[in-house]
Amino acid sequence: MKPLYLFLFLLFLSPLMVCGQSGSIRGVVKTSDGNPAEFVNIAIEGTSKGDIADKNGKFEIRNVAPGNYILVASFIGLENTQQPVEVKPGETVTVDFILKENTKQLEEVIISGRATLNKEDNYVAKMPLRKMENPQVYNSVSSEILKQQAITSYDDAFRNIPGVFRTWESTGRDGDGASYFALRGLEGQPALVNGLPGITNGNLDPANVEEIQVMKGPSATLFGANATAYTSYGGVINTITKKPYFTSGGEIGYNIGSFGLNRITADINAPLSQQNKVAIRINTAYHTEGSFQDAGFKKSFFLAPTLAYEVNDRLKILIVTEILEEERAVAPVFFHSNRAEPLTFKTIGELNLDTKLSFTSNDLTIKNPRANLQAQMVYKLSDQWSSQTVISRGSANSNGYYSYIWADAEGDNDFGQYFTYVKESRTTTDIQQNFNGDFKLGSVRNRLLIGLDYFTQEAVNNGLGYVFIRNVTPQGGENFISPDTGEELAPVYLSRASIDNLLAATPVNNSKLTNNTYGAYISNVMTITPAITILAGVRADYFDSDADDFDQFALSPKFGIVYQPVLEKVSVFANYQNAFNNVAPMQVADEDGNNQRLKTFDPEQANQWEVGVKTNVLKDRLFAMVSYYDIQIKNKVIGDVNNFYNYIQSGKVESKGYELEVTANLFSGFSLIAGYSHNETKNKEGFANDFYSEAGRAPGGQGPQDQVNVWATYKFSSGNLQDIGFGLGGNYASKYRVIDNSITGVFDLPSYTVLNASVFYNPERFRFAVNVNNALDEEYYIGYWSVNPQKPRNIVISMAYTF
Repeated sequence: MKPLYLFLFLLFLSPLMVCGQSGSIRGVVKTSDGNPAEFVNIAIEGTSKGDIADKNGKFEIRNVAPGNYILVASFIGLENTQQPVEVKPGETVTVDFILKENTKQLEEVIISGRATLNKEDNYVAKMPLRKMENPQVYNSVSSEILKQQAITSYDDAFRNIPGVFRTWESTGRDGDGASYFALRGLEGQPALVNGLPGITNGNLDPANVEEIQVMKGPSATLFGANATAYTSYGGVINTITKKPYFTSGGEIGYNIGSFGLNRITADINAPLSQQNKVAIRINTAYHTEGSFQDAGFKKSFFLAPTLAYEVNDRLKILIVTEILEEERAVAPVFFHSNRAEPLTFKTIGELNLDTKLSFTSNDLTIKNPRANLQAQMVYKLSDQWSSQTVISRGSANSNGYYSYIWADAEGDNDFGQYFTYVKESRTTTDIQQNFNGDFKLGSVRNRLLIGLDYFTQEAVNNGLGYVFIRNVTPQGGENFISPDTGEELAPVYLSRASIDNLLAATPVNNSKLTNNTYGAYISNVMTITPAITILAGVRADYFDSDADDFDQFALSPKFGIVYQPVLEKVSVFANYQNAFNNVAPMQVADEDGNNQRLKTFDPEQANQWEVGVKTNVLKDRLFAMVSYYDIQIKNKVIGDVNNFYNYIQSGKVESKGYELEVTANLFSGFSLIAGYSHNETKNKEGFANDFYSEAGRAPGGQGPQDQVNVWATYKFSSGNLQDIGFGLGGNYASKYRVIDNSITGVFDLPSYTVLNASVFYNPERFRFAVNVNNALDEEYYIGYWSVNPQKPRNIVISMAYTF
């Protein structure tokens, strides 16, 4: 046995002996105009050793055996640069690279999606972390993908992200008028812009989007609860805006398409000072569009000026402004159940909904103007510490008509249509102070975040009540029989004058509500060894509302671990994440309605554990990730089936599933994004027969259990077809149970497959493309306890000139 012990000892000792004799290579990569070049791969030719330049262009390759090597700087889409280097025992040699490209040219390549798939991100962890070392799962859609797919609607971008499904289109109504999405089976809405609150009651415009991120799982530790009031325990949607650069450039674009689509965009960047680094970038869009149904339209104007000022090497200032004016005629949500009686129609075929009917008119519109302002100051305190001070101010408004269709009584073909006039303004202010440190304690690298967060929101509601207008049938019939009295009422026309006449008798809301949240958080990423990284963080959150003098306190922890058996190539990770929601007090009473009182509740909680593997292989040309998650939600407030006037905090919901993502740039001109997700969401504890919380049943809004997304493009780089390319992809969704209850029965939206295709011509400065969406003209639906038909086949022709 002694020889075996000796062998094991030498086997263990040999790497230490090699490391003790090895050297290192470090340096900086810059563009031709002298700016740091991020994401550039630095590799030792003929070996697996290498590094990726950080945001300052710096790289370092450690534990290199003595000898002569060729050092290669590579960037997908650019020509490789080589330099010879000699490494001596115990010494560090410096090798710098200067690329042929300037900052603007490099940025264009980065935006095109050909940059490293393991790029560093500053938003998900609120500190610079590469994908391979971050234990949290996140997916993103770049501005280049938006161009490839000729996406003119922000919502359509999410067809490229696994495990995300739109369940409800934007209604524009007050409070939660943005589109709803199912993220890992749990409801959510877009809520963050550059990691800060960015509320909206209507649509978002993609003109200023650099990237859309979906940070999977509960994420309150860093982002809180109220700043993400309508986000999901299954994920947080963060929109990253375009930033200025310090050379002149821009793009003018025009889209024309089916259903009256006309869209003009401009992206103009200009340096404002020859001596100082000051630049402005303006993105703007004018959009008009009709509908595939018999009524409905959208008209909007968007303007987003952004100013960047690099005062010196230590201080940087960024000011982001977004202004949107929007008016729409919105098709009502079609609720085909009253949620209390057995369903009359149990399938799409039985319901027989005419998909071309809008059940509205273009005279009944809603306006959703919004404005967001963000100011950020980053100051480098030292080589190890930096300070970030940010302030965000947002406003979102709803002003116009909102309508829904409801099955008042089951057993017939009549569905009641109700209208209200919403008039609400919502303003938010968020102030954050973050300190980021990057230092070593002994041999352990620490990347420490310490942050303070103050968030306040004011909502003023002066809208009207709801009024019954008419009964409609799914086939377009109508009558005016009151669901309450059974008498026939006078006909009502879908005009402003007619609807206003009925709404005049409804009460006017006159409410003003202010909420304040005070948060403090700390998070640390510890690199124990080059292969092992541990993340730990916690948030303390105090919520104070002037409604009924209500306040709550919550803690939100987060943990994660990453093990890289092959550095920068294979990453095994696990995480625990938490989120919470402040639950407002509710008026309750005894069973007879007497003894009215205010009842308070604890914060609702969601806890997730997740495990998975990330791979980044083939010289940074293929990234793949697979993960399994389990989310448990507790403290949900549900109605008391034994007392109509009471609420009980005993509901529990479970969401489990797995996701797969693949991103590839396998060879020149080719790119691929693909994903698959499976989710099972159900109530774990609730009341028997209760529509919302019956145990073992789907709660609603969870989306299809299985989804697939694929998009591939190829562009010819030589020959007679040079600069011509094509794209092909689509989405599959399994059947989706929008109603699941033992009394009402179940209702499934059918599965569907939608195929999209594109042909384009894209030389250096010009792009012309024809995109066909839903090429096979599939009839399909989305819903949230509802049935909402989607667009048939449509064509978008896009043109753009870059300068």
